[in-house]
Amino acid sequence: MQVTFLGTNGWFDTPTGNTVSILVRTRDFDILFDAGNGIYKADRYISQEKPVYLFLSHFHIDHIAGLHILVKFRLKKGLKIFCMPGGAALLHTFAGEPFTVPLEKLPYPVTVTELEEGSHTIPFPVECRRLVHPAPCYGYRVEIDGKTVTFCTDTGVCDNAVTLARNADLLITECGLKPGESSPDWPHLNPQDAIGIAKKAGAKRLVLQHFGAEVYKTLDERRAVEEQYRDLCPGLVAATDGLTLEL
Repeated sequence: MQVTFLGTNGWFDTPTGNTVSILVRTRDFDILFDAGNGIYKADRYISQEKPVYLFLSHFHIDHIAGLHILVKFRLKKGLKIFCMPGGAALLHTFAGEPFTVPLEKLPYPVTVTELEEGSHTIPFPVECRRLVHPAPCYGYRVEIDGKTVTFCTDTGVCDNAVTLARNADLLITECGLKPGESSPDWPHLNPQDAIGIAKKAGAKRLVLQHFGAEVYKTLDERRAVEEQYRDLCPGLVAATDGLTLEL
């Protein structure tokens, strides 16, 4: 299994990266978490011969802007999009006329499935739970090829993040805030918060992404987080666009 970070910025694109999209390449499927502008790079890494599954955390524009880019792909076995209840109507509005090519007119079949909070098999096991954010937001836990990957972006500290990350091989969280900072009116994580979730959950490895574009203005600031917390959280990675990890 390979995990590639196509976009690692929160809010907007800058020279440090595009907005959030993460690709998980497995034996039988290509899995995407979120559709920020970084999704345009997906065809650099996938053959487009496998079924593609896209899990959307929520509908803030930095997580769905890349839906406009889907028309460039030629996904021979189609695209399956998953979101929270009520999301299908939002998707068909945002990814539709007059804004962009509608999902039903893309050059490959697309289905949209709303997932209730809880556990599902689609055909691989996936668990989704609500996180703490001003807009309704899901975190996801996917079990496939003998590995568990958890994706929790745009959240404050919450029990559901810990539940989703329990004993995960890889926990991917956001890092919208600098060390020691808090944002109670607009919940996000700082590095200590993310590490705390990983440790409480017993996650084997933690990767930080969704760095607030207005907060982390250089890649050196991300590298400084790795350096500062290396001893506290061995194997910690502050992701950058194009990073690929092997699981």
